[in-house]
Amino acid sequence: QVHLVESGGGLVQPGGSLRLSCAASGFPLDYYGIGWFRQAPGKEREGVSCISGGDGSTYYADSVKGRFTISRDKNTVYLQMGSLKRKDTAVYYCAADPADSSAWYTCEQGYRYLEDWGQGTLVTVSS
Repeated sequence: QVHLVESGGGLVQPGGSLRLSCAASGFPLDYYGIGWFRQAPGKEREGVSCISGGDGSTYYADSVKGRFTISRDKNTVYLQMGSLKRKDTAVYYCAADPADSSAWYTCEQGYRYLEDWGQGTLVTVSS
């Protein structure tokens, strides 16, 4: 059974950094795509960054490109967030894609069909 647990959220000042972790269990991480998504109050969920299981290719939304880095180590997927802005405030979720679609597709479209999600971790960027 797929199980995902996010951690690492918190309160950070603008310009600061945070590292989110997504601990995965119950499935072979190397064969699944994993994505980070976020949902701000009153807004739809959106893809932030995704990494494919097969070749480790990555995708970043334009809004975070150059500031966020996704990586994978054993059973954990990380999202290193830097130069944080107030508009990055949201609940961040990770999700698993058993089809291991391309990272672009998972982040931009495929996430709407994913069934396995973590509970989310809140990131608040504020002074």
